[in-house]
Order: sequence, then C-alpha cells, then structure tokens
Amino acid sequence: MARDRIGRLALALLFFSALSIGLTATASPRTFYDDFPFLTHWVELLPPFNEHLVTDVGGLYLGFAVLFGLAAWRFERPLVRPLCVAWLLTAGLHLFFHAGHLEGFGTADAVAEIASLTLLLVPAAVALWACRPEGPPPTGERP
Repeated sequence: MARDRIGRLALALLFFSALSIGLTATASPRTFYDDFPFLTHWVELLPPFNEHLVTDVGGLYLGFAVLFGLAAWRFERPLVRPLCVAWLLTAGLHLFFHAGHLEGFGTADAVAEIASLTLLLVPAAVALWACRPEGPPPTGERP
C-alpha cells in the first residue's frame, strides 16, 4: 500500500535523524555541544556544557531511534501511534523551549533552528496519518 510506504519512509527519516543525533551526543558529547549541527553551532549558544545532560539526551534519541526503526520495519498501529504521539510531545516541547531562547542567535540561525525543529514534527504526523484505519471503525471498536 502507498500509505504504508509513506508511513515507513517517515519513520525511517525519524530513525536516521534520532540515530545521528543520539550517536553523536552519546559518543562525543563535547563535539555535540561545541559543533552541532556541524554547519553552524547552535547548542553551544545555550551554556554551560554539561556532559551528563548531553549524554542523557543522546540516550533518549538512541531510544527513539530503536523504536522508530522497529516501527518502520513492522508498521503496526499499536506501536506507531503511541511512538509518534510521544515524539510529537517531546519534539514539540523541545521546539517550544528553543523558540523562547533565541538570544545570541543571528536571524538566519534563529530561523533555521526553529524551522528544522518544526520540520521534525512532520514525519511523525505523516506516520500517524498513514497508519490510520481505512473507513469507519466497526461498531464498538476503538480506532
């Protein structure tokens, strides 16, 4: 089905995003802090460096990566739906925090950061759309 392929692709994008962030933050927290997202340096604009916090964030992203990989492979509603809702909550709160803490950012970096964090919401919403049931649910069954 085309919707399944679209949903799997959306989850795969989140898998690779979470994996790349998680691996970098876990394996090299100082590099993540100093250089992320590597074309510019956004994380270091929110001092001070805290290795424990950065590696914890890396672990969180790696945990999401495992679940996104499994969800992309199996594409089952009981996994996809709560995973995407959890991601939307986490990513939405992350976006909200950064939208309120843009001091020290140039205009282009501020716009790019908020745009990139907003774009991370899209694949989860697409996956939720793709795994919705077709047609009305049978009487008495929850969607």
